[in-house]
Amino acid sequence: MTTQVETTVRSPEAYTLARRAVDAMQEAAIWPTPLNFELWLHYISAPESPLSQEMARLLATGAPFNDTTAEMLAAEFLPRSRMSEEIRDAGAVLNRELAAVAAAIDKARESQVEYGDTLAQAADDMASTSDPTNLGAIVSSLSDATDRIRRHTTALERRLESSNREVAKLRDHLEQVRRDAMTDALTNLANRKAFDEQLQRMCEEAEAGGSSIGLALIDIDHFKRFNDTWGHQTGDQVLRYVASVLARVARAPRIAARYGGEEFAVIFPRESAGSVAAALNAAREEIASRNLRRRSTNDNLGAVTISVGFALRRAGEAASQFLERADAALYVSKRSGRNRVTSAEAVAASAAA
Repeated sequence: MTTQVETTVRSPEAYTLARRAVDAMQEAAIWPTPLNFELWLHYISAPESPLSQEMARLLATGAPFNDTTAEMLAAEFLPRSRMSEEIRDAGAVLNRELAAVAAAIDKARESQVEYGDTLAQAADDMASTSDPTNLGAIVSSLSDATDRIRRHTTALERRLESSNREVAKLRDHLEQVRRDAMTDALTNLANRKAFDEQLQRMCEEAEAGGSSIGLALIDIDHFKRFNDTWGHQTGDQVLRYVASVLARVARAPRIAARYGGEEFAVIFPRESAGSVAAALNAAREEIASRNLRRRSTNDNLGAVTISVGFALRRAGEAASQFLERADAALYVSKRSGRNRVTSAEAVAASAAA
């Protein structure tokens, strides 16, 4: 599922959305298979998405919505299905190359055996004859055998070179597929899967090396109002704008990700609380400094603000606990009036006072 749908199905709206999806499938006489259910969740929850628009077009034509149609839509629009198809295709190419190399190696092995037999026979013949004519024939036979094995060896070398090029291209392609699978298509930031993996890895490294990590969770204030007033496409424009600012703030080794819906996350490896707070406040101020305009109509959307909560990882703290503290700090920012940065450590100190 895309990040937006993943977020929705883990919210209070989930059961209502699921019922609406099932009702819509029943009305369209569509079997509620797992794949159809996933497609219809997208169709109901994100009606302006490319997938939903294509589904609406297909349904409007009255064409049968069968398993082939569902698989076609999934392959084109669902990231996991696209990745699975890419991996299957890569596997087929790799199998073809391996089969070709194996055949070339078998041919070269046969030539080596034949050449060995020819050498052994030539040795025997030369030992048993002193006739110059026979010796000439033996030398000629050896020359022919040498030419054959040279040709087969050259063919094998060419085949291996060709396969090396194909495998290198395949490796580059799969690396691009892997990057695409770890990237949020709307914002070009890391997606939730990539964020989860990176956070877990960095927590393990920090635990082993005794280094610090800062983690921020960021929420766009009143985002639902943008969607309800201006539509999802304008909401997407706001998401891309916020993401572009966070991407500049979170240059490597920092990592910025779309955490879900209108939420983002930034990981700050080996940084102090002051450094993290300064970067987050700079992003917050830059985001709020502009009045956005709707691209299609040039209507003034006003300023966008964000609420931020961050935490520094404690020794021995699991990634899930780390996230909970950052999320609690984000909640304090939102409850305290929004458009602010709150530190989990400051919240804890205030509670202890």
